[in-house]
Amino acid sequence: MISTKRKSVLVKARTSAMNPFIHLNVKKNPTGNRWKRMLVKVFFSDVCSLQRMPLTFFPRASSFFIYMSDLVRYQPAFRLKSYICVCNQIGSMNENVLTKLKILAESAKYDVSCASSGTVRSNKPGMLGNTVGGWGICHSFAEDGRCISLLKVMLTNYCIYDCAYCINRRSNDLPRATLSVSELVELTIEFYRRNYIEGLFLSSGVVRSPDYTMERLVRVAKDLRQVHRFNGYIHLKSIPGASRELVNEAGLYADRLSVNVEIPKEENLKLLAPEKDHKSVFAPMKYIQQGVLESKEERQKFRHAPRFAPAGQSTQMIVGATPDSDKDILRLSSALYQRPTMKRVYYSGFIPVNEYDNRLPALKQPPLVRENRLYQADWLLRFYQFKVDEIVNDTYPDLDLEVDPKLGWALRHPEQFPVDINKADYEMLLRVPGIGVKSAKLIVVSRRYSRLGTEQLKKMGIVMKKAQYFISCHELPVRTINEVSPEAVRQILTRKAGRKKTDDRQLILQFREES
Repeated sequence: MISTKRKSVLVKARTSAMNPFIHLNVKKNPTGNRWKRMLVKVFFSDVCSLQRMPLTFFPRASSFFIYMSDLVRYQPAFRLKSYICVCNQIGSMNENVLTKLKILAESAKYDVSCASSGTVRSNKPGMLGNTVGGWGICHSFAEDGRCISLLKVMLTNYCIYDCAYCINRRSNDLPRATLSVSELVELTIEFYRRNYIEGLFLSSGVVRSPDYTMERLVRVAKDLRQVHRFNGYIHLKSIPGASRELVNEAGLYADRLSVNVEIPKEENLKLLAPEKDHKSVFAPMKYIQQGVLESKEERQKFRHAPRFAPAGQSTQMIVGATPDSDKDILRLSSALYQRPTMKRVYYSGFIPVNEYDNRLPALKQPPLVRENRLYQADWLLRFYQFKVDEIVNDTYPDLDLEVDPKLGWALRHPEQFPVDINKADYEMLLRVPGIGVKSAKLIVVSRRYSRLGTEQLKKMGIVMKKAQYFISCHELPVRTINEVSPEAVRQILTRKAGRKKTDDRQLILQFREES
């Protein structure tokens, strides 16, 4: 007789040579049904057969987890030669594993390419978890305001490369750790069951070779999907230089794959990371793209064909570590967005973690304002139908740090304004500062029924502080950019709080100094 007791739940299991089935007697708390969702870890030896048991519960290791309600439902399903031990809760996590987790989570925090993917993986009977479309990942906020967490960790922070910008470079003296495949899988499952996380974001330093490291990453995703039936979100970092076979296998288990470009120009990449080149980075990107397109064609022919990286791929570039201009960064981003599977390009402000390296710029703090402007310009490329040369060009190779890129474009092109809000097409409305995608769509729909004025525009959420200088409506127009001048509009919109304000109605004359 084997029994275990916790709170108000008592589970008893017994076997005998004459009756090899397991008999369970469960005493439950009459005040609630929480006992049904209690996890039971079943250890077994030499399973002979399974009867009336779903295939999803078929054990593939020395133990497996099952909910109490399912264990009671399928209690006559296990036929064992020897015995079974039942425990009603997951054991405490190994302190050694938690120590490794602290080290590897600290090493993984500099990778920013971890956010909402939009992939949907619905819950299925016998599988653990689900992925909800539109939810953010790794402490990012969903559309409804919820903050969703992801276990963001490295498999190892040992690395054979000596990249100047990386905290985990070979020459750095810092605590090192390596999680085995089984340790990381168990850690992910236990964190998920405790409702700590919604999925896994996994990267790694390169040990031995790119293929060796990539194979271990694939094993983690494969064990989670096939052994533990994990149905949550998985984001894998593909290792530059990995073989096509491993990348293709990774796409079968991961929701999203990503390969970091890091530096937009190859000559600067060679300067800071001599062991890397763009060829090793763009090759896995090509493999991912081909895999996604092939999977799409197969699913058109066969409904249940496996999906390949359903959330596409992403990449990351470091901002401020090299003399690359914003024009170089955005042109590469625009080229990557032309590929059908590239969903997102992330920009990471350079953090001087290796101040002793003379190849790196001496920055007191990360260029966060520049990083923010790049994200705004990226948004214009993706959703506002802007071209790269309209945002940055040879005359203006870098973004203006005082104003956002959309306002900067409008100030450089006053001849395009004012825009009649009741007549302009959708594409032109998107270029007005203060008007977003949703607001532009509302304007197009609303003006079919009546002429719009400033009060209606405010209710639509338009930022009138900016938009008033670039639009006109059926009411008496406010002074537009052509009447005030672009320089004066810039001063008004960049004026900081606390300074002495002048009356906006006061006429300001701009005089040029004679040389």
